Amino acid sequence: MSVTSETTLRRVAIVGRPNVGKSTLLNRMVGSRVSIVEPTAGVTRDRIAVPARLFGGVPEHWVEVIDTGGIGIVDRDDLGPHVEEQIKGALAAADLVLFLVDVRDGITPLDKEVATRLRSIELPVLLVINKVEGESLRWEADEFRSLGIGEEVFQISAQNGVGLTELYEKIIELLPGTEFEERPVAQPVMKLAVVGRRNAGKSTLINNLAKEERMIVSEVPGTTRDAVDVIFERGGRSFVAIDTAGLRKKSSLGDAIEFYSDARSHKGVRRADVVILLFDVTERFSGIEKRLARYVIDHHKPVILAANKWDLVDGYSPEDFQKYIDEQLPGLSWAPVAFLSAKQGRGVEPIMKLAEELFESSSRRVPTGELNRVMKRALEARSPSSKGYRVNIKYATQVETSPPTFVLFVNDKRLFGKAYMRYLENRVREELGFDEVPVRIVLRSAIDAPED
Repeated sequence: MSVTSETTLRRVAIVGRPNVGKSTLLNRMVGSRVSIVEPTAGVTRDRIAVPARLFGGVPEHWVEVIDTGGIGIVDRDDLGPHVEEQIKGALAAADLVLFLVDVRDGITPLDKEVATRLRSIELPVLLVINKVEGESLRWEADEFRSLGIGEEVFQISAQNGVGLTELYEKIIELLPGTEFEERPVAQPVMKLAVVGRRNAGKSTLINNLAKEERMIVSEVPGTTRDAVDVIFERGGRSFVAIDTAGLRKKSSLGDAIEFYSDARSHKGVRRADVVILLFDVTERFSGIEKRLARYVIDHHKPVILAANKWDLVDGYSPEDFQKYIDEQLPGLSWAPVAFLSAKQGRGVEPIMKLAEELFESSSRRVPTGELNRVMKRALEARSPSSKGYRVNIKYATQVETSPPTFVLFVNDKRLFGKAYMRYLENRVREELGFDEVPVRIVLRSAIDAPED
């Protein structure tokens, strides 16, 4: 099968009770750490769907793997019903189900409940016994046949990668159409990270972008624990939205799950081409928004300051809120501000269009001659305080995009203070069409400048 814009991968859902290794298996299948893996029941709550290459060579074999929360979960934040809905959605979308159990725990009442549910669905179900490490555990795996799921059982260790070849071969046998002559998953045009404090509406915004209930939406703060990639299309082009865990005060990080969620939020910013810093306009800014803003600035990411729940604001104009943002986040004065109601779907499409514009702007290259003319005019209009020394920019060139990065070869780097560097950045931004994206300027000694 050749790749086309209409290619849809066959879907494999991984289900089972909590803490049997579903996320570990997904991470193993896709070859990277997508889901948080932590020995606490109920870590995964959103439905995570990721393309996975089962076998390389010609042809390659690809499926989409769907990780789910544990069936029958009793969540510490009382999100059990939400998780159950996500599982139902996964099963409704799946072509095949992997029923995962833990050999070390033996058959539990919850395993039996899951088996009962799966026997009633009209999909092929494979019984996969996980954590089979050692010969003695292989004998214990036979008892799971009594669950009455399928004719074969597959003994694996998701942690160590043992037994997966046989499992993959069975998946391919049951799912025709997994063969591709080339990579079937188009590289995304843009990666968009949505960050903010807990309960700001990040998952609701992602669901609107994906036009599907992919993320759990709840009034409980901190619903999303993973940084989840959601692939969606606009106009025949593929995009990735990274839904990150809501940040909280560091003193409130209660366990390893929270620690990894915070780390993934920051990683999401680093991976992104454009960041949406989402905040709830009914709440005052806290140190969380300011730390996120600083993190975005430090990593030179194009960012949209997105004022969510604008439909709940009474008595304030966008101009009033713009002034408040400028006071609270002075380092992002160049960043565009958008007003929306993710819950009602208002303002979502304009944000997507704005994100694409920022991405294109950040990816643009400037002719060297034009850049040097801008530097010359900037130096003539305002020269840094040199205390008798003559400041000179011998040569300027753009060396990178995303972010636009410019190297200036100067006679003495010590003459360029922070205030003057900000001045140069603003001139580049204004004159070269980078009005709403960050730019980087790096100083080098003039003796390293290229010859004319």
